[in-house]
Amino acid sequence: MSKEKIEKMKGKLVVSCQALPAEPLHSSFIMGRMARAAAEGGALGIRANTPEDIEEIKRNVDLPVIGIWKKDFEDSKVYITPTMEEIDALVRTKTEIIALDATADLRPGGKGIDEFYAEIREKYPDQLLMADCSTVEEALHADALGFDFIGTTLVGYTDQSKGNRIEEDDFKIIREILAEAVHPIVAEGNINTPQKAKRVIELGCYCVVVGSIITRPQVITRGFASVLE
Repeated sequence: MSKEKIEKMKGKLVVSCQALPAEPLHSSFIMGRMARAAAEGGALGIRANTPEDIEEIKRNVDLPVIGIWKKDFEDSKVYITPTMEEIDALVRTKTEIIALDATADLRPGGKGIDEFYAEIREKYPDQLLMADCSTVEEALHADALGFDFIGTTLVGYTDQSKGNRIEEDDFKIIREILAEAVHPIVAEGNINTPQKAKRVIELGCYCVVVGSIITRPQVITRGFASVLE
C-alpha cells in the first residue's frame, strides 16, 4: 500500500461514488465511469460500496479508495460493513481504507464496536480503518480504540444523533472532535456545497468526502424541481 497515495488526499476532495440497487445508476460499470469523471474533476480519492464496484473503480482510476459494503440485517441498525464477512471481501479488493459503522449501535449478533474492532485488528493488523460515527462521543471513542481515520459520516442518521446538523454553529461537532482526537478527521455527511467543503478543511480535517450532490442525479434534480413545485 502506498503511503504517498493516501497522503495525496490530505486537504483534498474525496468523491463518494455509490448507487444502491433501487437507484437508477446502480451498476459497477457506471460507478467506474463516475469515478473517472470525479478524477477528471480533481478528486484525489473515491469512496465506494461493494467489492464489485471497488474493483471496477480501481480499473478506471489510480486513486485511493475508501471501501465499504452496505448490508441490512434484521437484528441490527448497523449497515455499513457490519460483519467480518464484509471486511474479508473488502480486504481482497485491496481497498486502501475500509470504513465501518463505529457508532454505539450493536452489530448483528449483538456485537459492540470494541469487540469487532479488536477482531479486525487481530486478523488484518496492517489494514487502514475508518470509523463512521454519528456523535462526538462515538468519534472520540473510535479515536481511543485506534481507528486510523475518524469520519462524521453518520451525523444525523442515527437515533442518538437525530436532529443534529453537521454544519450547525460553524461545524461545532467537527470542531469538538478535532480539539481532542489524535487521528485524522474525515468530514463527511451533508457536505453539499463547495463552501462547506472548504470550511471543514480550514478547520483542520484531513479530507472531505462529498457524495450525493455530485454523484446522485436524482438528488440534484430534486433540489431544482422542488423549488418550482
